[in-house]
Amino acid sequence: MRMKNPWLDIPLTDLEGHMALPHVAQALLLSDVFASALKKFSPQSVAIIGCSGGNGFERISPLVTRRVVGVDINPDYIRETQRRFKDSLPGLELFAGDIQTDDFNFLPVDLVYAGLLFEYVEIDTVLPKIHSKLSPIGRLVTVVQLPSKTISEITPSPFAGIQKLSSVMHLVPPELLESKAIVHGFKQTEKHVEESMGGKQFMVQTFH
Repeated sequence: MRMKNPWLDIPLTDLEGHMALPHVAQALLLSDVFASALKKFSPQSVAIIGCSGGNGFERISPLVTRRVVGVDINPDYIRETQRRFKDSLPGLELFAGDIQTDDFNFLPVDLVYAGLLFEYVEIDTVLPKIHSKLSPIGRLVTVVQLPSKTISEITPSPFAGIQKLSSVMHLVPPELLESKAIVHGFKQTEKHVEESMGGKQFMVQTFH
């Protein structure tokens, strides 16, 4: 019998509360990276894989990006994203399901954003799926967490349920992500390190 994914048991309020803590501050980092990608590439369409409650969606200009696709494994997160953004983003398409096992019926997009996704999925399963959902000019922007000698992989916080994710979280070396991306038809064009206010470092990689 397949184990239930722990992401299905974490309330959105706990996730967002944890990510917004000053000593975590990852929600802001992910939103800022997303905003930078939107500004740089001006995509007419974008898909956010692992969109949670729509973090960063407020940075999207519907005059530029007319289609916004959100995918998340937790249907409660998708319902809340719909409630929050259905009026401000008229081209919103939302899908609840597991990117590893489910197929999503949306047209290819110009940009896919995967912030802290690959720590929780099988890379060789997900990269081909993302590739199939990119337009000929499409780009993939990823964010992966880098190891730290002083900070645990999942930062301790009052939201104790977040620690359930430790059973499914595995850090992904950026070099490994790049090599697997090449196998699946991508070429890395950029990479740089970002650091959260909580002190953790993250590698941002762009693939074409």
